[in-house]
This record gives sequence, structure tokens and C-alpha cells, in this order.
Amino acid sequence: MGADAWSVEHGYRYTQWMLGGNFVIVLLFVINAIFRGAGDAAIAMRVLWIANGINILLDPLLIFGWGPVPAMGIEGAAIATTIGRGVGVGIQLWTLFKGGHHIQIRASQLFWHAKTILSIVNTSLGGVGQMIVAMTSWIFLMRILSDVGSEAVAGATIALRIMMFTMMPAWGLSNAAATLVGQNLGAGNPDRAESSVWRIGFYNMIFLVTVSVFYFVFNEELMGIFTDDDTVIAIGAEWLQILSYSFFVYGWWMVSVQAFNGAGDTKTPTKINLVFFWLIQIPLSYLLAIQLGWQHSGVFWGVFISETSVGLFTLWLFSRGGWKTMKV
Repeated sequence: MGADAWSVEHGYRYTQWMLGGNFVIVLLFVINAIFRGAGDAAIAMRVLWIANGINILLDPLLIFGWGPVPAMGIEGAAIATTIGRGVGVGIQLWTLFKGGHHIQIRASQLFWHAKTILSIVNTSLGGVGQMIVAMTSWIFLMRILSDVGSEAVAGATIALRIMMFTMMPAWGLSNAAATLVGQNLGAGNPDRAESSVWRIGFYNMIFLVTVSVFYFVFNEELMGIFTDDDTVIAIGAEWLQILSYSFFVYGWWMVSVQAFNGAGDTKTPTKINLVFFWLIQIPLSYLLAIQLGWQHSGVFWGVFISETSVGLFTLWLFSRGGWKTMKV
């Protein structure tokens, strides 16, 4: 079999395994959301540690092979991912039916209830919309950067990955805000829900300001971990530095958006994102980068301006308190 045919065959098998594992990953995230909603975020974290730990251990074994285990290349990566997530779901189901610290499900409770299903679907549409708006906006930004050059795409991609990794604790705090808002509104205590959001937002701001200082001082060192191309390092370092200016507000935005979601108002953040990301961020980035000739810097400043603006607006809207009257 030729090299091209071999690549196609293994790429096809990789796709098959990943498609087959989609049901598993849906269960993994949905059940973890159940745990977080019940106030047991610790088990959700442990499940992800186990699932990803198994994935990390199996990746080199199945990709490169060892002893009697054949080298399977990218197909091995897909198998390792599916096995790790499958084990995670198994632990989740065992915990749910055995009974965790906060929630237990019995077989008698599993039945079809159309009204509840429709309510879940209706609430989730806003969340789906938020993801679509966010993901497509990044696609368009990368398209603009591709007109600047491959180094701009590479630098921005690496910087984005660094940002996603270092912001994981901030997203965890934001998810906690959604849980506390939902629980306290359900208990008829909106003032406590609001107090929880302001407190978590303050903690999130402190964390991200610390991260921003790290970005500002060590941006080139962080980029240097992943590449030795001086141009890519300079571009990625510039984005990390510019992003660091917005993190004071960004921490509040993350928490206030999750507060709306926790209250069941998923449509308001979707509308906000649609305006600020599609109608402001993308055109502004194109104007600065291409029309005014700022190149990659134009995209970075466009992101800074739009995300700082959306953070301030969302926080202002949250402070008005309309979310307290939501009924799910």
C-alpha cells in the first residue's frame, strides 16, 4: 500500500473511531454538568482527570506501538481517546446509580417526559447559539490572519492554546457561578444568587489579573516553549501582551455570562455575543488589519476592543437584575 493510500485508510479509521466516540463524549459532558448542577463539582473533576489520564497513557502505546501492541498511528490516538472517555462515562454512571454525595438516580426515575424535554431543548438553544457565535467568530479571525501570512496564523494559534490552558481555573469559577445562581434562584433566594456572582467575579478578576501580569512579562518565554521561529514567537507574544490588558474585565464577563446561563436566560448572552463578535469584532479586525494595514496587530486590537466592550456591557446588564425573574 502506498503512503497516500495508507494515510487515507488510517485517516478514515480515525474518523470512524471519533464519530463512534461522539456519543460517549456527549454523555461525559452532560453527566458532569449534572454533577456540577447538584453541587458536586469534585467528582466531575476527578472523572476528567481519570479519562484524560488514561488517554495520555494510551496515546504513545497505541500510536507508536510497544511489544505485542502494533503501531496504529492516528487511529491509535482515536482509540485511546475513546477508551479514556468510555472509562470516564462508566465511572459517572456507577456514581450516579450507586449514589454520589449529592445526587442518586434510580431506574424507576428514567422515563420520557415531553414537557421537561422540550424545556431542556428550549433552554439549551441559547447555549448552542453562544458556542456557534464564538467558534465562527474565531474562524473568521483566522481567515483574516491567513491573509496576513502563515506566521500570523501560527503565532495566534499557539497564543490561543496558551490562553485556553491558563484560563481553565477561571472557567471553573465561572461554572461555579452558574451552579450557585441556579440553586439559589430555585430556592427562592435571588439576593444570595447575586451575592455569589459578585464574590466569584472578584476572585476570577484577581486570578486573571495575575495571569495577565504573567502574560505581559513572560510572553516570549511562553511562546518559546512551542516554537523556535522568531517571527511566530514575536507575533504570539504580542497577542498575549495585548490580551493581558483585557483580563481585568474578561474575568467579570466570564462570570456574568454564566450567571445568565445559570438563571436559564441563555438567549440574552447569545444576542450580546452576536452583536459584539459578529457585528463588531470581525468587521473591526478586518478594518484594522487589512484596510488600515495594521496586519496581525489589527486583529489583536480588534479582539481587545470588542471583548473589553462586551465584558463591560454584559456586566452592566447583569447588574440591572432582570435575570432574577427568569423561570425555567
